[in-house]
Amino acid sequence: MTDTLSVSVRKPPVDTGPSRRGWTVVLAGLGALLCSLDVVVVATALPALRADFGASLSDLEWTINAYNLVFACLTLTGAALGDRFGRRRMYVLGLAVFTLASATAALSNGPGQLIGARMVQGAGAAVLLPLTLTLISEAFPAEKRGVAIGVWGGVTGLGVAAGPLLGGAVTEGLSWQWIFWLNVPIGLAMLPFAATKLRESRGTRPQLDPVGLVLAAAGLTGLAWAPVRAPQAGWGSAEVLSALTAGLVFVAGFLLWERRGARYPMLPLGHFRNRGFTTANAAAFLLFGSLLGALFMITQLFQTGLGYSPLQAGVRILVWNAMPLLVAPVAGALADRFGTRLFMLVGLLLQGTGLALLAWQVQPGVSYGQLVFPLIIAGIGISMVFPSVANAVTSSVPLGEAGVAAGVNNALRELGGVFGIAVAALVFTRYGGYGSPASFLDGCAPALWVSAGAAGAGALVAAFAPSRTRA
Repeated sequence: MTDTLSVSVRKPPVDTGPSRRGWTVVLAGLGALLCSLDVVVVATALPALRADFGASLSDLEWTINAYNLVFACLTLTGAALGDRFGRRRMYVLGLAVFTLASATAALSNGPGQLIGARMVQGAGAAVLLPLTLTLISEAFPAEKRGVAIGVWGGVTGLGVAAGPLLGGAVTEGLSWQWIFWLNVPIGLAMLPFAATKLRESRGTRPQLDPVGLVLAAAGLTGLAWAPVRAPQAGWGSAEVLSALTAGLVFVAGFLLWERRGARYPMLPLGHFRNRGFTTANAAAFLLFGSLLGALFMITQLFQTGLGYSPLQAGVRILVWNAMPLLVAPVAGALADRFGTRLFMLVGLLLQGTGLALLAWQVQPGVSYGQLVFPLIIAGIGISMVFPSVANAVTSSVPLGEAGVAAGVNNALRELGGVFGIAVAALVFTRYGGYGSPASFLDGCAPALWVSAGAAGAGALVAAFAPSRTRA
C-alpha cells in the first residue's frame, strides 16, 4: 500500500489540462473565499450583535475567536485527513460541514448558540482551507504555480478584507443573520462540482498518526485559549498561565513524538530546518496577528468611533478591501520570477507603515480623508504577502508534502490571528473603552500601533528568508 501511494504521488497527474486546472482554481478559490470571509465577516456586525443580544466585549471577541480557535487547532488534522483519505473527498466533507454550520449560525437566538455554531464552522474550515492550497499545488507544475497561488491569495485576501463591506451591507440592508445565510446557497452549489471536477489525490502516508493528531490539537488549543481568555482573566491569572503551560507541554510532547515515536509522522520536523519553510510560516503568524488585530479595531472605529452605519463603514473600508484582488495575482506571478522574499519583505513593511500612519491619525476630529492613504498602503502590503507566503511554504517542500505544509501554514496563520485580536483587545481596554467615541479612539490608536509593530516584526523575519524556496 505504501508503494502504491508513493508512486501515485510521484507520477504526473493523469488529467491536469486547462479545463481541470481551471475548475481547481475556481473551486479552491471559492473554498478559500468562504473560509477567509467568515474569519471577519461578523466584524462589521459586532455593534448590531451587541445591541441585539446585549453581548459583552467577551461575547464579541468569542464570536470571532471561536471560529479562529477551532480553525487553528484542527487545521493540521484537516490536512492529515486529506492526505490519508483523499483530498477531494475531505474537501467535499469540509464544505458540507461548513455549509451546515452556517445555517445553524443564522438560526442562533443568543451569543452561546452563535459561538457554538461558529466553532463547528471552524472545524469545517480547518478541513477545507488547507486542501484548497494543496489541490492547487498538486494540479499545477512549479513554474506555473505562482500565478495560480496568486489568484488564490487574491481571493483569500479579498475574503479577509471584504468581510467588513459585505457584513455591513447585509447587516444594514437585511439583518446580521444573512451574513451566514449567504454561505448556504454558495456551498450547496459548489458541492456537486467539487465532487466531480476535482481530481482525487493523496499524500505519501499510508496511515494516520492518531497520537500526533491528539497532541497537536491539545497543544494548539492551550496556546490559543490563553490569549482568547487573557483580556478577561488577565495574563497573570491561573487560567491563562495554566493554558499556556499545558499548550507548551503538549506541543513539546507532539514534537518529541513526531521525532522519535511516530511511524508515519504527520509533521516531518526536518521541514523546519528549511529556512524558506520556517521564515514563511513565522511571517504568516505575524501577518495574521497584525491583520486581524487591526481589522477587529478598524471595523469598530468607523462605527463606534466615527459614527458611520455598518454599510457606510464597509464602503469606506473598501479602499483597503480592493487591494488584494488587484495586487495579489500580480505579486504571485512576479514572485515566480523575482523570488518570494522581496514581496514578503516589502509587503510587510508597507502593511506596518500603513497601520502606523492610521494609528497616528486616529484622534478626535479625524476625517475619513485622513485615513484613506494609510488604508491603501496597508492593503497593498497585505496583498503582496498573501501569495508570497503561500508560494514560499508549498515550494519549500516536496510536492507530496504540500498538504502538510499548507496545514502548518494555516494553523500558524489562525493562531496568529487569535493572538492578534486578543492583544488588540487587551491594549484597547487598557487605554479606552466603549463609554464614548472619544474613549473608543483613546483605546483604538494604541491597539493599531501594536498591530503595526507585529507587521514590522514580520518584515524582520522575512529579511532572513531565502529569495527562492524550491524544494
